[in-house]
Amino acid sequence: MSQFLKPILKKVEPEFGSSFVLRNFSDSTGSQKPFWHYHPEVELIYIDTGRGKRHIGNHISYFNEGDLIMIGSNLPHYGFSSRLSGANSEIVLQINESCFGNGFLNMVETSSISDLFQKSKLGISFHGNTKALVGERLKSMFYMTSFEKLMEIIKIFHMMSLSGEYELLNATGTSLQVKGDDNHRIDVIYDFVRVNFESKITVDEVAEKINMSTPAFCRFFKKSTAKTFIQFLNEYRIAHACKLISEESTSISKIAFACGFQNLSNFNRAFKKVTAKSPSSYRQEISRIVA
Repeated sequence: MSQFLKPILKKVEPEFGSSFVLRNFSDSTGSQKPFWHYHPEVELIYIDTGRGKRHIGNHISYFNEGDLIMIGSNLPHYGFSSRLSGANSEIVLQINESCFGNGFLNMVETSSISDLFQKSKLGISFHGNTKALVGERLKSMFYMTSFEKLMEIIKIFHMMSLSGEYELLNATGTSLQVKGDDNHRIDVIYDFVRVNFESKITVDEVAEKINMSTPAFCRFFKKSTAKTFIQFLNEYRIAHACKLISEESTSISKIAFACGFQNLSNFNRAFKKVTAKSPSSYRQEISRIVA
């Protein structure tokens, strides 16, 4: 029987006297290199006004003007890049469902929270009033006692569970089915793309990087991620293009080449396939939001 690919297990260590992790980051550079990982804890990330890329399961996209992201238990994700660009703060909450005790999520009163946890296994991005209200409540938690924090976490999850202001990030599901020995290969591939996506990348080059023949690599990557390597590479490049379009006044053609596309027509075609919009339409929409 095949097993789900489990990227590097990242151990979450709560502080002494606490059953969960609550941290506030303000460093815009970040000292830890991003890597493909998972953990059993549910993770809630509130980014005040920052922007950057999401890579959760087989979903890759760009967010603008902050975000509230919920990542479910054991959902593979890549360390966010540039997520604190322009941000005032980023708050991360990590908590294991077992902290609530046996039977808690089976109660009638908590059924909506149970549904929220199920949805979070696809990755969720919240917006609107929900994002703003939850963000303020997360900020206030730093002035609470441990018990008050736990009660507030339940209230926050309940609020989110009743909200309709959300988008499922990985609605098609994560199909990652390879042997445990191949876990490291996925991280090597993702890291290589992260560093080199602005340049020309060939399938042969990446296959050689992980010591596989090109046909074997193509089969491996499709089985591991439910998409071809070229699809993944284009989505990563388009996410970066969205970032540049949102943050800079550079021409569309220069952005296309800066993201690794060899010609403008291929860029326009890939951009529309990923975002359902042309680059110019996307820029106009962003301009209206920011104005």
